[in-house]
Amino acid sequence: MSSATLKIAALAGDGIGPEVMREAIKVLRAVEQKFALSITLTEAPVGWAGIDAAGQALPEATLKLCRQSDAILFGSVGLPDRDPTIPKEQRPERAALLRLRKEFSLFANLRPVQLPKALAYACPLRPERQGDGLDLLVVRELTGGMYFGQPKLTEEITDGTRHFRRAIDTMVYSEPEIERIAHVAFQAAQWRRKKVTSIDKANVLENGVLWREVVTRVAKDYPAVALEHMFVDNAAMQLVLRPTQFDVVLCENLFGDILSDEAAALAGSLGMLPSASLGATTGEQTFGLYEPAGGTAPDIAGKNLANPIAQILSSALLLRYSFKLEAAARAIEGAVSAAIAQGLRTGDIYNPADPAAKKVGTQEMGDAIEAAI
Repeated sequence: MSSATLKIAALAGDGIGPEVMREAIKVLRAVEQKFALSITLTEAPVGWAGIDAAGQALPEATLKLCRQSDAILFGSVGLPDRDPTIPKEQRPERAALLRLRKEFSLFANLRPVQLPKALAYACPLRPERQGDGLDLLVVRELTGGMYFGQPKLTEEITDGTRHFRRAIDTMVYSEPEIERIAHVAFQAAQWRRKKVTSIDKANVLENGVLWREVVTRVAKDYPAVALEHMFVDNAAMQLVLRPTQFDVVLCENLFGDILSDEAAALAGSLGMLPSASLGATTGEQTFGLYEPAGGTAPDIAGKNLANPIAQILSSALLLRYSFKLEAAARAIEGAVSAAIAQGLRTGDIYNPADPAAKKVGTQEMGDAIEAAI
């Protein structure tokens, strides 16, 4: 891939999105120079920025750019104060992010959760629950389940003299959908500590029964990887009680959405955590959308307070998964580690009791990571 042009669509979005995207682009340019890459990086509006620019959360020009690109580097979308002003189906989370996932069949979401030793104080758990450090990977199915199942509606009901509304969401999974996400999890585990914990609710949900049966069958293709099943409610508890027991956590869409945020909290800040949403692999390339785990944080937007690390690490995942540029990805991750080792901290991970810590802003953190490439 090093001799080809890497075509990346950069969709910064709303709130802190433009600020953290600027730092990620800066770091990507440093990597481009160091590794003699050729990167064509084109920015376009999405979310409320898209609505303001073209009347749509995902403007047609932005969608066209994404189709012409090899990968999408995504910021964040949504402004809660403005959401009530438009119908829910036109809001950025549905009309932009969910549509992109469906448009490009981005069925696998990978969210690595790591807690560097230097940031152990930021973890809400006591030190004895952290062990020698936290390092787990949540693999979430992204295009099925309750978020996409039909019917999905709110309807008017008349029952005798009572009139009320009823909301319906449908949870649907097929064997092929479960198989393909299970393979992603087991393949990831082969390169880690060789353990998969599959999450379901097989005691009450038909989906859970099928999920457990299919994952058990797929596991036979990976004899070196240990498989355990866990109910989702127990998994939520175990993430707090003993998170070090987990390596790869395999979840359907809704459970993965919830548990990945719980796992993310263990790292002390959503501003530290990247994610990759991957589609099918064609030849040597895998199309993906890469975004921070956090949201738009409009209360700190434009104030040079946001942590850009999650966005920067998302660009590392982009290089790793879409372009198979492992050395370049590791260079970014190493540069982030170097900045942390220097004691640099944005406000979300700053500990005033640490005499070696230096509180910095979004741009200063990006500058330090760029310099460490």
